[in-house]
Amino acid sequence: MSYIRTLKNGKPQVIKDKAICLILKNQIPNYEELISALINRLDKEILLKDAKVSKGALSNVHGDWYEWLLAIAGWNYCVENLDANVPLLLPNVNRYDVASLYNTKLYDFILDLRRKVEGVSKVKLITSNPDFVIINRKSFDKEFGNPKRIKKLTIENLSFLNEAYKTFTYKCNFEEIEGYIAVKTSLRPDRRLQIPHEGSLMKAIYTHIQTREWIINPKGLKYYAFSTKISEADRNALKTVATHSITTVSSLPQAAVDEVFEVNSLRQAEQVFQSIL
Repeated sequence: MSYIRTLKNGKPQVIKDKAICLILKNQIPNYEELISALINRLDKEILLKDAKVSKGALSNVHGDWYEWLLAIAGWNYCVENLDANVPLLLPNVNRYDVASLYNTKLYDFILDLRRKVEGVSKVKLITSNPDFVIINRKSFDKEFGNPKRIKKLTIENLSFLNEAYKTFTYKCNFEEIEGYIAVKTSLRPDRRLQIPHEGSLMKAIYTHIQTREWIINPKGLKYYAFSTKISEADRNALKTVATHSITTVSSLPQAAVDEVFEVNSLRQAEQVFQSIL
């Protein structure tokens, strides 16, 4: 089974799920192995198979590989820790509106906000999707019962992780979405901007729902960032404030990103999930 296909323009393309499953022989990587080193190893194997695969084609799959490995670590952590909330993968905004995780009443509040923003000011409330949503454990258990540990790196298991979020479409109440996680293999300056912008908007929408529902003292929405390498400059750049929280003196300023974590192995992922879930 080949994990490289030829596009109409003649260029080779990596089939990302087949590639990682076949090269690793369906084995979940050692929890101590550095993910950055693992990605380099996968790249080398692919280039040995087809040297014409471009650097750009390889870069296009790195993010998905990283997210899948984190999704496996997160799922297995929650299988073994029955009181932990659960991180679930989300697709990009072109495939799914993250707001539709909320029940229809709350989703309608968000649609109403979008319509009013556009109608009154001729601008749009445009958001990207975080890479993971953190679902409250009680809500998760209602839908999944007793989940089983993922023991193999298979296309079927990756597909399951990719689509688990669908179970919660139009089902979550205000308290059932605990937070979100942004995941980047590396933090270039442009990516530094995207993460706090996304976190700020997610928290602003949460606050809007709180206001519409007249909820006093909510527990708040968490927004985290993961990357294989975090510099001091990255941490400083991501300490920006959530903009909605400085528009009134009646509330304390909030961080757009609650915490930034360097996660470069499945063991590190496990440790971070222990602290945030």
